[in-house]
Amino acid sequence: MEMTFRWFGSGYDTVTLKQIRQIPGVTGVITTLYNKMPGELWTQEEIRALKEEVEASGLHISGIESVNIHDDIKTGSGDRDLYIENYIKTLENLGKEDIHMVCYNFMPVFDWTRTELARVRKDGSTVMAYTQAKVDSIDPEKMFESIKDSMNGTVMPGWEPERMAKVKELFEAYKDIDDEKLFDNLKYFLEKIMPVCNQYDIKMAIHPDDPAWSVFGLPRIIINKENILRMMKMVDDPHNGVTFCAGSYGTNLANDLPDIIRSLKGRLHFAHVRNLKFNSPDDFEESAHLSSDGSFDMYEIMKALYDIDFDGPIRPDHGRMIWDEVAMPGYGLYDRALGATYLNGLWEAIVKGEMKK
Repeated sequence: MEMTFRWFGSGYDTVTLKQIRQIPGVTGVITTLYNKMPGELWTQEEIRALKEEVEASGLHISGIESVNIHDDIKTGSGDRDLYIENYIKTLENLGKEDIHMVCYNFMPVFDWTRTELARVRKDGSTVMAYTQAKVDSIDPEKMFESIKDSMNGTVMPGWEPERMAKVKELFEAYKDIDDEKLFDNLKYFLEKIMPVCNQYDIKMAIHPDDPAWSVFGLPRIIINKENILRMMKMVDDPHNGVTFCAGSYGTNLANDLPDIIRSLKGRLHFAHVRNLKFNSPDDFEESAHLSSDGSFDMYEIMKALYDIDFDGPIRPDHGRMIWDEVAMPGYGLYDRALGATYLNGLWEAIVKGEMKK
């Protein structure tokens, strides 16, 4: 595996490439053209400029997260084919610049949902958290208003103000879309893009829905082992793969995380590894990566990745806000850097332990 770090780009991220370069064991970044709207074409010149900036710091681009998918593709309506053509051209331009992994999601309306962005923990750190009771009590059109003041002046992925201003329209667009229709539209999209993925060896790694159940009555399909296997089988191509995100699949305690990993050998292209602390099955908060700080056995997760010979990029995922840092919630420097070194330590211990057998 390769240890990487998510970076949103100059002008958007409070963390710099210079800082990332100094985290032991981190050699690449997972990045994006953050100013691009879903459906918009990425030019080869823009991609090359981003690549040159990253490489000038001593790092390289290990993958893209995300090339966001327009809602017309997800709903199968309007200008779907036009936006798919833009997506194909974007993938072609990424391939020409020697970038071969794209993480994306197929979630309706909200890319992820949290009811708090700065819950205070006993140690004084703040974390993102979710409480189903609060979701049940809130008007979905006011969801953005309930959390925007906790974003620390940043623009969070999936919660861009321009997008949130159209929440009512988005819910209307998805009113007749159920899980089956969403699966059909995902299949249509994947079949269209697989030829360019095969031509340029681009691994598409779908990110799970977060949380892994329906929110506000919206369909959710990438939520468990059964549905992931269905997704891969319906477009049975090695470039149609998965981002394993422990903190997203793990929102549902019925999901066996190491077992999911082992079911994805050869199709797991990217991994987000983090921990959650559950107060009840539908009230959880993000924690430090350390196993004892949350509810997951991080050793077993890393061991499962080792067992399937995972050699793709991995990154520490959402971190706590610690040491008085002010940054995009979940995406500060300090706690994610601690997470990267912790995960690297687990990996080293697993590798050396297996060599002694």
